[in-house]
Amino acid sequence: MKKLLIALLFAPLAALAAGGELHLDKAPNVQGDKAALQNGAKLFVNYCLNCHGASFVRYQKLTELGLSEQEVKDNLMFTSDKIGEPMRVAIRPAEAKAWLGATPPDLTLEARARASEAGSGADWIYTYLRGFYKDDTRPTGWNNVVFDKVGMPHVLWELQGTQVLNPQTHELELAVPGQMTAAEYDKQVADLVGFIVWMGEPGVSFRKQLGIGVLAFLAVLFVLAYALKKEYWKDVH
Repeated sequence: MKKLLIALLFAPLAALAAGGELHLDKAPNVQGDKAALQNGAKLFVNYCLNCHGASFVRYQKLTELGLSEQEVKDNLMFTSDKIGEPMRVAIRPAEAKAWLGATPPDLTLEARARASEAGSGADWIYTYLRGFYKDDTRPTGWNNVVFDKVGMPHVLWELQGTQVLNPQTHELELAVPGQMTAAEYDKQVADLVGFIVWMGEPGVSFRKQLGIGVLAFLAVLFVLAYALKKEYWKDVH
């Protein structure tokens, strides 16, 4: 089991070494957009939570995105009936391993784990979710330009459509259109990635605001301390 996890962790690096330098597209930053994050949460529970868990995040935490507890219960809770429960995966690990060859990883910290010199973890996931193409040699019928020989099928194919890899240019081409245009699909992926990034550190916005407040307080304190020092030492020669 340990060897399998190590192999899964370093598989993207092996693909990178075999296929040259990896180019990652820049993921849009939607962290300040609660509507986008709410949409990302909806996409996550509908398309990802079937196989991938987010066990370090409780459903109640989603209220920080501007949702009420009732809205979370009515629209986002499919694997539990208690809002204080973690966002556990719906599929049984043994079944996932039998169907996909390996147990799908928990995605709570995926964005932070995928950060590298090639780009941020958000960039990696954003490019990955837009990089699936039809490959009949694979068990699932799908492959990915970011993660070669990936075991995961393209769960968003109905939205994006079917891409193929041009053998001459090695670029992706849309063979069968999906329910969305390319721009619409990219926006949906950006929202989904934004939510995955948020899950890795839900308190990041508060932490940044607190940091700015602390720096402002220290700046005011410095001015007062300097004025006090000048007043105290003005008669000392």
